[in-house]
Order: sequence, then structure tokens, then C-alpha cells
Amino acid sequence: MTVPAEDRAPQALRDDSLLTVDGLALRVHVNARRRRFALTVEADAALTLHAPEGRSESDAEDFVRAHRTWLMSRRALRERVRPLSPPKRLVEGEVFRYLGRIYRLALVGDEPGNDRVRLAAGRLIMSHELAEDAARGRVALVDWYCRTGHAWVTGRLQPWAARMSVPEPMVDVRDLGSRWGTYRPEEDGREPGRMSLGWPLFQLPMHLIDYVIAHELAHVRVPGHDARFWRLVRQALPEYKERRMELDDLGRRMWMGEIV
Repeated sequence: MTVPAEDRAPQALRDDSLLTVDGLALRVHVNARRRRFALTVEADAALTLHAPEGRSESDAEDFVRAHRTWLMSRRALRERVRPLSPPKRLVEGEVFRYLGRIYRLALVGDEPGNDRVRLAAGRLIMSHELAEDAARGRVALVDWYCRTGHAWVTGRLQPWAARMSVPEPMVDVRDLGSRWGTYRPEEDGREPGRMSLGWPLFQLPMHLIDYVIAHELAHVRVPGHDARFWRLVRQALPEYKERRMELDDLGRRMWMGEIV
């Protein structure tokens, strides 16, 4: 005997399942501690539905339909700023950027101690041994960006700190994931703190690196992003809005470390 559809027990959502609602595909995350539905649009524009345990697919579908307008607008925004950074290959002639300029990779013979990337005669030099090991080659390239970026920014920081009338923080260059920079104050408040800059930043033109420096230096005085913060940035960099827009556009096209 066939049970009428209206008499069937509602199908409960399953964790890590895929729910399709009017052409929208959503990955489902079920959490027993959650009390209500929520939606997120991930960095790659994928859609996620967060659901309490035991809720039905029909309840979830109703929730998604009720929030479809918000979901579509957020996804469109994510698509506009979605990273377009292509992966790199460790082959002769591959293009890498530094301070807005293009440098091509040159592979050289293996020599003792030749485990670092260097810039010489307008070429980025790497040994064949490093190039043949993608993981080691990536580490060497990131190390080069960190070393050269730190050397460059060390001489750039003081004039900007003076212009903004803030104490000059300690600075390092490292992997910050998708962030261009961070500022962390010292716990005792007596020291100016530490600014960290992400190594991919140093692929960009100098004026965009300057914008990130000014942005993080403003945090020495103002922790959040309120009107006081942007006023301080504007005093040092009146065209900061144009630079921020350029950074959003050009920044998503930079290489973020993927090697194929």
C-alpha cells in the first residue's frame, strides 16, 4: 500500500548533505547546540545552511525561500570580490610579481647551499632541485617574499608613522591567509605593538602597500573601524577610498601560494 505524501514523516536534515531549493544548492551543517536556522555565503560563493538537529527538509526549504533575496544579493557580492588568483608552476619563465613589477623565473644548476630564491639581473632565480619539489619550492618563494618584503617595509614604515603621529610598531612579514595585514597592541599598553603584513601584499604596486601600511598604523591609535579610524586614515591618505577599491580589485588577482 502506498502512503499518501501528506501522511509521510518529514525527512530530517542530515549533516553534510546537499539541499537543493529552487535551483540553489546548499551544503547542510547540522549542530545539536544550534536553536535556529542560519545561512552563510562562503568566500568561494558556495552556500551553507546551518540547521538545528532534528529539523525537517521542508522547514529548511521554507527558511531558504524566505531569505532568498538576501542570499542572492550576498552571493552576487561574493562573486564580485571572489579571488581569481591563478596557481603557479615552477618552470622556466613563469611570471611572479614584486612591488607591481613582473619578474620571470629562471632555473639554474644545483649548487651547495643553493636552497634560497634570489633576485638577480631582473630574474627570479631558483635551483632545479627546488623547482622539482613543489612543496620546497613554494616554501622558498614565500621565504623570499617575506625577506624582501620585510627589508622594503622597514624603510617605509617610519615616514608613515611620523605622518600619522603614531609610534612606530614592530613589523614582520608572514603568512596571514587571505588578510593583507594585522595590528596587535602589546598587552601592557606601553609599547606600540606589532604590525604583521601578509607576504602576498608585496606583489602589489607600492602605492597599494602604502595604503595597507596606513590602514594598520591607524589601528595603533584606534582599534576598530569607526569614524575616528577612517578620519585618521584620510588625514594621511586623502585618496584612501580609491586605493581601497583598487586593492579590492587588483588584490584578488594576486598569487596566493598555490603551486601545480
